[in-house]
Amino acid sequence: MIFVLMGVSGSGKSTIGTLLAARTGTAFADADDYHPAANKQKMASGQALNDDDRQPWLEELNRLMRGWFDAGVGGVLACSALKAKYRDTLSAGMPAGTVHFVLLDGSQEMIAERLAERKHEFMTPKLLASQLATLEPPQDALRVVNDREPDQVVDEILAQISQRAKA
Repeated sequence: MIFVLMGVSGSGKSTIGTLLAARTGTAFADADDYHPAANKQKMASGQALNDDDRQPWLEELNRLMRGWFDAGVGGVLACSALKAKYRDTLSAGMPAGTVHFVLLDGSQEMIAERLAERKHEFMTPKLLASQLATLEPPQDALRVVNDREPDQVVDEILAQISQRAKA
């Protein structure tokens, strides 16, 4: 099983993803680690990435997840995956039902507060508005509000996945 924890910067993808991977005994990868230097420099200067900037990065992340699948292992990817076409690229070539998208959600105020409290290599708080404007909430993803302790959020994700498997 492969999870993509998605959402805007500050939604908790890395925190929840690390814990989810530990609880499921799977690999964890942070999509930020796969951005080319040019993308990181652009974001660090306060400029939002465009679709052309993102495409090679998304294709690399797809190769990572296909590698997990081909090796017969699960994984958790923390990736913004803001648009439907980004999610299509991420899951391309994967059998239906293999990739589970989980939207980590929360109020703009809560996320802005988190961003203000942290120092990130290239994601600045002023990019939050552009990310929220870009977000196309998926209709088929799990949606979990990340406003509790991380263990409780992971419990909810696992419970929702279990319910879907039974359906």
